[in-house]
Amino acid sequence: MLHRIPQFFLAAVLLWLGLVAAAKADPALDIALPPPPTGNAAAYLLMDAHSGSLLASYNIDAPLAPASLTKMMTVYVAGQELRAGRLRLDDTAVVGEHAWRMGGSRMYLDLGSTVSISDLLHGIIVQSGNDAAVALAEHIAGSEHEFVRMMNDAAVTLGMTNTRFTNCNGMPHKDMHTTARDLGILSQALVRDHPDLYALHSTVYFEYNNIRQRNRNQLLRRNASVDGIKTGYTKSAGYCLASSAKRGEMRLIAVVLGAENIAARTRLSEALLEYGFTWFETRKVSADKKPLGTVRVWKARDLAIPCGVAQDLFLTLPRGMFDLLQQDVSFSDGFPLVAPVHKYQKLGSVILKLGDEPLFSYDLVSLAEAKQASLVHRLVDSARLMLHSFSSGSTVFYELNTLLPCP
Repeated sequence: MLHRIPQFFLAAVLLWLGLVAAAKADPALDIALPPPPTGNAAAYLLMDAHSGSLLASYNIDAPLAPASLTKMMTVYVAGQELRAGRLRLDDTAVVGEHAWRMGGSRMYLDLGSTVSISDLLHGIIVQSGNDAAVALAEHIAGSEHEFVRMMNDAAVTLGMTNTRFTNCNGMPHKDMHTTARDLGILSQALVRDHPDLYALHSTVYFEYNNIRQRNRNQLLRRNASVDGIKTGYTKSAGYCLASSAKRGEMRLIAVVLGAENIAARTRLSEALLEYGFTWFETRKVSADKKPLGTVRVWKARDLAIPCGVAQDLFLTLPRGMFDLLQQDVSFSDGFPLVAPVHKYQKLGSVILKLGDEPLFSYDLVSLAEAKQASLVHRLVDSARLMLHSFSSGSTVFYELNTLLPCP
């Protein structure tokens, strides 16, 4: 498990590094970065999709109208249904009157017609069809009202703590709101949990009912690294854009809410993405269940067992900072380790530090079980333990590789 240092502390570290214009960096860590871009918008953020690190933010917890960025959750819920096997892309939905009567941006569905789930998803993602969103919602849940309940349940599960949906397409409603932070969480989840559906967001054109419409995300046509995600506009929400781009193995997410026009949301989004790719880098610091080293187990059948972390771990830092990181190991109470040991049992923590300041802490777990040895062996090990110093760091107890770079 990854334990993040509280945000206020990380902000203090960034200030110390000179990431804020007024800060004075430590001479040993003198990496000067320009301040992030700013723009005329109600809120915006830049985050790394793998590590979740915020690289730039403004007003990200203000409750705001989501406009058609709501449809990102509609697609996410559909993805959950596809993954559970309750929905198939070649299933067909019947277009009801409620969907057919929807105003705003439309896929132009005909009343009573049948349409595939695949086409509805394209209509939602590319054409931002309000009618397509309702048709999909009614097919999945029986009614838009019940589908909205599913949307709000998914928001709670994802940790979108300041979001409430009242419809599936983003049409204005006084009780519907979200935040830039929550939309960043949703964007990250869509990329991570449903990559096949996310891939549809790079589609520039889609034709249905002999009507060809273009994706409103201008970044798809002006920036080759951008492959999503969703635009939105209502009078109350302003011009909104959640975008994502990938260069090499690094993926960034930008969310802009309440810009004054299409050009402003596009310009700020692109500037944020360029800032992130230029000044930061993300590395996988450890791979899921790949051994980092071994831990000595006493009174066990096996002399040692492999240890590591139970998930892929990513870290985002300013370019040039990875070479300055240091690693410490802190073992749990009860060390040295005595059998029996369960697989994935927490053994301690691996702490990454910058100078004397801890940045992140990862759970160090056993990657195999260790069963008790025979009575004779246990008695021998008891005698050996009495002869050894219990000082942490002794190779009698563990051998651990560095997390950096990822093996």
